Amino acid sequence: QVQLVESGGGLVQPGGSLRLSCVASGNIVSINTMGWYRQAPGKERELVATITRGGSTNYADSVKGRFTISRDAKSTTYLQMNGLQPEDTAVYYCNFYLLTSGYWMNSWGRGTLVTVSA
Repeated sequence: QVQLVESGGGLVQPGGSLRLSCVASGNIVSINTMGWYRQAPGKERELVATITRGGSTNYADSVKGRFTISRDAKSTTYLQMNGLQPEDTAVYYCNFYLLTSGYWMNSWGRGTLVTVSA
């Protein structure tokens, strides 16, 4: 059993910052790519950022230069979000591509709500 838990969401004013965290637990042998996705009301879930085990990163054009994804050596990823705008309001989900019990799988957290509003 694998579990991903996000934290760090909340209400912030435009121009503000938040740092999201996602930690995985359970029967995990290895984690390859870690990523953050978001889903705004009435919209489809979209990629925000990913980071590979080797540290290569990829960002959505809408967050480049404002968001930074990072990871530790074990099972945690972070998303530093600066210069937040109302259009960043969404539920943010972490996603890990990981090895467990002899097979690779995509595992999702339940999400953390980020609201950007004055």
